[in-house]
Amino acid sequence: MLPRADAGEPWRRARCRLRPVPAGSVHPSVQRVLDAAARKGVSIEPVTFDESTHTALDAAAAVGGELGQIVKSLVFVVPTRAGLDPILCLVAGHNRVDVARLAAVTQAPDIRRATAKEARELTGFSIGGIPPIGFDRPMRVIMDPDLGRYPEVWAAAGLETTVFAVPPGTLRILADATVVPIAEEATAATGPSAEPSTARVGAATADAGVESSGRA
Repeated sequence: MLPRADAGEPWRRARCRLRPVPAGSVHPSVQRVLDAAARKGVSIEPVTFDESTHTALDAAAAVGGELGQIVKSLVFVVPTRAGLDPILCLVAGHNRVDVARLAAVTQAPDIRRATAKEARELTGFSIGGIPPIGFDRPMRVIMDPDLGRYPEVWAAAGLETTVFAVPPGTLRILADATVVPIAEEATAATGPSAEPSTARVGAATADAGVESSGRA
């Protein structure tokens, strides 16, 4: 599902920062993502950066794509009597989650952004590498329809330095996601709802770093 390594392909022009994950040394966190995809009959090809990307813009530059192609895996929680019920939002890199809109969609007025510790405990992945799949517990997933504007998008593969390319339709199936608008509306005054500079690939870092490239 990754683009071919043709000289004309964007990822080939991305300063050669991407390398295939070595077959014999797959990190357990990455293996969880591979296994989750395989269970649905999908083969993904993770690639790795020499170092983690600190912003969605960095990630887009590294893969030779647009900001909107970076999938931000944002963890939100709904307090219940049994504890915290996690909700994962897969958001296009140029968008911010409208929490009021998300509350209406989920029918959860008390929904809030997870803390970094909560995100780690609920997903099993560290900040910066939260993927859209591969969790040990059931996870409700909501997907930003703006991701569907691109032929492929890039999501975290379990580590800060590892990502994979996937068509948006396949991502929806893999994550069993509900596609519904949850982003802030752009205005003439503010322009597109861009992410703050602390956002990352996999688990962005606004609010103590819970948003992953897994950002609101």
